[in-house]
Amino acid sequence: MTTAEDLVMIIKKPHFTVKLHKTLLEVDLKEGIKKELEDVLEAKPILRDNLGFLFQTIIPLDVPLRNIESVSVNKKGHVKVAIPSRKDIVIPLTTNESKRLVEKMNELIAIEKDRAFKELQESEKARKALEREVSKAQAEYRRIQRG
Repeated sequence: MTTAEDLVMIIKKPHFTVKLHKTLLEVDLKEGIKKELEDVLEAKPILRDNLGFLFQTIIPLDVPLRNIESVSVNKKGHVKVAIPSRKDIVIPLTTNESKRLVEKMNELIAIEKDRAFKELQESEKARKALEREVSKAQAEYRRIQRG
C-alpha cells in the first residue's frame, strides 16, 4: 500500500501524472483524456495498436518496482520500462524528466529487489524450520503408535 509519505517523485503532464513511490510506479491518466480516449477506442478499435502508452494506461497503471526487469531512456528521450511477461511500457516525458525518473527508479528497484531476495531467504528458512518440526512431530507420533 502506498501513501503520500512514501512518494519520492511526481511528474505532472497535461494528460497524465507519473508518481514514483518507494515501492511502486504509478501512472494515471487525467479524467478528461481518459473519457475521450475510451470514446475514440470504442468508435475505432484499430487505433488501439497505435496508441501505445495511452492505451496501456486506460486503467491506472501500478507496477511494483520489484517486478520491473529494467528501466531506461530510449532514443526519443522517453522512459522505457521492461516488465517480464508483459509489453514494455513507454512513458513520454522530456529527456531531463526521463533521466531523473530512470536514475531514481534504478536506485529504488535495486533496494526493492534486495528486499524481495531477503524475504525469499527468510521464507525459505521458515519453510525448512517448519519441515523439521513436522518431521519431528511425525517421528514422535510413530514412536507413540508403536507403543
